[in-house]
Amino acid sequence: MSEVPGRPEPPHVNPWIVAVAVMFATFMEVLDTTVVNVSLPHIAGNLSASIDESTWVLTSYLVANAIVLPLTGWLARHFGRKRLLMTSVTGFTIASLLCGIAPNLPLLVFFRILQGATGGAMQPLSQAVLLEAFPPHERGKAMGFWGLGIVVAPILGPVLGGWLTDTYSWRWVFYINLPVGIVSLIMTKLYVFDPAYLRKDTDKIDYWGIGLLALWVGTLQLALDLGQERDWFSSPFITALVVVSVMGVVAFLVREWVAREPVVDLRVFKVRTYSTGVFLMTALGFVLYGSLVLLPIMLQTLLGYPSLQAGIAMAPRGMGSLIGMPVVGLMIGRIDPRKMVAFGLVAGAGTLFWLGQLNLQAGYWDIFWPQFCQGLGLSALFVPLTTVSMDPIPRERMGNATSLFNLMRNLGGSIGIATTGTLLARKQQEYVNILGEHITPYSQTAQNALESARAAFLASGADAVTATQRAYAAVFGTVQRHATMVAFVDVFRLLGMIFLLLLPLVMLMRRPRGRAAAAAH
Repeated sequence: MSEVPGRPEPPHVNPWIVAVAVMFATFMEVLDTTVVNVSLPHIAGNLSASIDESTWVLTSYLVANAIVLPLTGWLARHFGRKRLLMTSVTGFTIASLLCGIAPNLPLLVFFRILQGATGGAMQPLSQAVLLEAFPPHERGKAMGFWGLGIVVAPILGPVLGGWLTDTYSWRWVFYINLPVGIVSLIMTKLYVFDPAYLRKDTDKIDYWGIGLLALWVGTLQLALDLGQERDWFSSPFITALVVVSVMGVVAFLVREWVAREPVVDLRVFKVRTYSTGVFLMTALGFVLYGSLVLLPIMLQTLLGYPSLQAGIAMAPRGMGSLIGMPVVGLMIGRIDPRKMVAFGLVAGAGTLFWLGQLNLQAGYWDIFWPQFCQGLGLSALFVPLTTVSMDPIPRERMGNATSLFNLMRNLGGSIGIATTGTLLARKQQEYVNILGEHITPYSQTAQNALESARAAFLASGADAVTATQRAYAAVFGTVQRHATMVAFVDVFRLLGMIFLLLLPLVMLMRRPRGRAAAAAH
């Protein structure tokens, strides 16, 4: 490997210190994708806005984040990785402070755009730094540690957000980033250094590439976030967003493939193991975030959990990951990681089918165990998949590869959230119609239920007409609850099937070079 003239080799730093330094930033950034969710009603009330308007606090962050993510490799080469990471952490911390003191919703949305834009580079930068700080045969441990932040933070977000909002105010959801950001900035300054080979390839800037990237990613993210709310293609606005996004992505792919100095180097997809890994990670994001959104909705709307308790009930998945990630990281050097990926897919599918057995009488432990096992299964999937995918990538292209890897995981998550939300709404309506067909004057069961409800309302003091109206409403409410439960069960089983269908793709990936690779570096 040729060195850059005039740039000294960076000093040796214990890789675990580097890992802690970059994980502070990553955990903080990923946490902010979900920590605000449960605070939206409080934000809306405090800033005199509707709940629909307050969702822009989430959407603006995700759109800005998604646009910056794939640019990270180019930005790191252009400005230096350490400088970019420190700028990102500083910008993110200042933006968090500004979000906390925002006096109205438009300013809060603007500061969230700044927060998303400055935070977008943190995930791929931290992953690239970690992969290079550890020798190839220890990268499994590094990805196990990194995976803790990526998988546990979104699960911890609603719990922490609910507690901070209930105990203090929604503004503390943002203030909590300040001490973490300061510690991350100090540790990055002291312990993270640019590798000797990292250099600016050219002074030319691919403005067309940057513009087209911002166009297609931004419009796609907006369409996914607002689609269900506006009934998808029945809305001219959503239709226009999708058309612009499709045209933008085609133009972007053509531009980046023919450009001499592309802002995103798509040639990395020629590596079969990497491109397969990216596809699997996109599907993992789809299933993980899709199921992550479904469960708290089910707990609150059907099983009567308050928002904070629903967040706490989601914690077992994080507990399983917390236990599984380090263990899997240690095992990667001894077991073919591809076998672990296959096991993770089967385990993930099994737990989703397990959740697909729930009913309206489900108790806390019926929710706890499938989630805990799912956390363990995701550990066996996430860490080996990242390690195998990144193994054949030369270290000069690592920043670009991690940028695309993280972008596709996030886009997969956004598509998963939009798809599961739409499927749930459509299936709920379908099952309401199917179950409602059985509520007829000729059904003795339906008549008994109506009479029982009517008698109960009469006994509580209602007159005959009111009691009859309430009885019909109560029976229809029961039909709706059962239809919604069946819809949830169907979607969980569908997500489980997706995991099983991905199994053959694992065979396309090559086994990592392992310890032999250490000599090559």
